Amino acid sequence: MEVEYQEEYIRNSRGVQLFTCRWLPSTSSPKALVFLCHGYGMECSGFMRGCGTRLASAGYGVVGMDYEGHGRSMGARCYIKKFNDIVSDCHNFFKSVCEEEGHRGKHRFLYGESMGGAVALLLHKKDPTFWHGAVLVAPMCKISEKVKPHPVVVSLLTQVEEIIPKWKVVPTKDVIDSTFKDPIKREEIRNNRLIYQDKPRLKTALEMLRTSMSLEDSLNQVTIPFFLLHGEADTVTDPEVSRALYEHAASKDKTMKLYAGMWHGLTSGEPDHNIEIVFADIISWLDKRTDISDENAMLMANQPLILCPDPPTLEQLGRLTPLTPSMEKDREQRRRHKQSTRDLRSCLCGWKGRRMHHHHSAM
Repeated sequence: MEVEYQEEYIRNSRGVQLFTCRWLPSTSSPKALVFLCHGYGMECSGFMRGCGTRLASAGYGVVGMDYEGHGRSMGARCYIKKFNDIVSDCHNFFKSVCEEEGHRGKHRFLYGESMGGAVALLLHKKDPTFWHGAVLVAPMCKISEKVKPHPVVVSLLTQVEEIIPKWKVVPTKDVIDSTFKDPIKREEIRNNRLIYQDKPRLKTALEMLRTSMSLEDSLNQVTIPFFLLHGEADTVTDPEVSRALYEHAASKDKTMKLYAGMWHGLTSGEPDHNIEIVFADIISWLDKRTDISDENAMLMANQPLILCPDPPTLEQLGRLTPLTPSMEKDREQRRRHKQSTRDLRSCLCGWKGRRMHHHHSAM
């Protein structure tokens, strides 16, 4: 199916110019709408182009917006003064798209990668009955117990955040190397100058920390149908974070799948055949929840895709292939390196020690 791409600039309630883009089926009306929430430091037009074109080719209208300070939007680069500003900007723009002629009455889905997963969950929290579902790729919704920063550290930084809010103080390793497996894709991402690759700012780090802690305390309030995806070999954000969301969410229709051997960049940094597998799963999940009858919706709610009374094992969650000894060795080496380098970086994106989550996306 041919895809039409559109771009537009809008202004948020604070007068800041924001970049928006869309991928639409060129020969038919979209069967549903999917709204992209990108990760920390990322952007939509280039980094998420593959996601947009794949979903639009499957018949969906895909809409994205670069957050303030991200990508092609205006604002201090990757400076998040208030996380809720991102949520409000997305809420206002996404709802305006839903109200456009030709879009009213269509199913509405959120798609969030990494920090974008937190944005998606907060959009759901802002209006719990508006969205029909969410696709969450390694979402930022909890701080791993393995890397939770000491309260004293957080207290000290909080005391100076209003004095030096934009200070690039948080030390980090190169997150790109640990997020994207395919070396060619990794270099393409590294060469994308719209992606922020400098150290995180103090205020930004603390806003993401507070957001993750708040979400962690309210996971049981999540009621939206969701498909949760995570690379089993992800060292940027711990799969236990996604498992916590799956276990505690009150959603009747919830699915989680771990992908053996895959890294944090499930949808953009894996070899092509792995990316095909991931998007086939995403599109299948969306298709089953688009234009379904009330009766089928009830059946789906009562019989989720993962049918097990207790939290699923890795095999039940959809492990694609068993890990080979070499894969296990590589995974253990990367985990040991991570443990030896973790520090304040753990404040970022949920987040797994030396790297900023999401990246991703995933921060």
